[in-house]
Amino acid sequence: MTQPPRVPAASVERVLCVLAHPDDVDFGSAGTVATWTAAGTEVVYCIVTDGDAGGFDETPRDQMGPLRQAEQRAAAAAVGVSDVRFLGYPDGRLELTLDLRRDISRVIRQVRPQRVLTTSPERFWDRIGASHPDHMTVGESTLRAVYPDARNPFAFPELLADEGLDAWTVSEVWLGASPRADHAVDVTDVLDRKLAALHCHVTQVSHNPDVDRFVTGWMRQTASRFGLPEGRLAEAFHVVSTA
Repeated sequence: MTQPPRVPAASVERVLCVLAHPDDVDFGSAGTVATWTAAGTEVVYCIVTDGDAGGFDETPRDQMGPLRQAEQRAAAAAVGVSDVRFLGYPDGRLELTLDLRRDISRVIRQVRPQRVLTTSPERFWDRIGASHPDHMTVGESTLRAVYPDARNPFAFPELLADEGLDAWTVSEVWLGASPRADHAVDVTDVLDRKLAALHCHVTQVSHNPDVDRFVTGWMRQTASRFGLPEGRLAEAFHVVSTA
């Protein structure tokens, strides 16, 4: 029997966004983040890599990571986020490891969010570009950190014994780029903030003069798919109860 879509919590105090690369959150979720911060929700970004394998020019690899960190901090500020944390894993080479689960669990216990936003660990066959291996690895690692690691005081006991980080239970997870998306956020009124965040990623989008049209068209299709009025724009997620 098909279950009805989960209704997300009406409001939460803290959200943690865990993504693989600088710009991932901005392409898929920056409009949603802008609506949350405008409502007074504290949002923290945890970016697993520095994005050092990205870019479209001859920027030396040892310079790309710091550049992309700076771009992500500027993009975060454009949508009201001031706390951006980088885990420093190698771009393009992420694997599902206990170390990665521990490091994401650490941030969950530090931030103590009611909601976590990450990427879906499922491959999206209709949009293969959404299923970058790093994205899927971070999605699966984050879900494993949410359950059971972060809430279990006996998982990674060094987090409690050495760092004083008590266990924490996340109530819900929002999965972006999911083939099971069941919830849309109307972001029409914060379009300017989303595009401003995207344009902060100069190393990633400056080569593409059509990025605004592409992203806006994508969100228009999403809004139509979820039955929003004509002319509206939306971002979509699969909402999972994890309490």
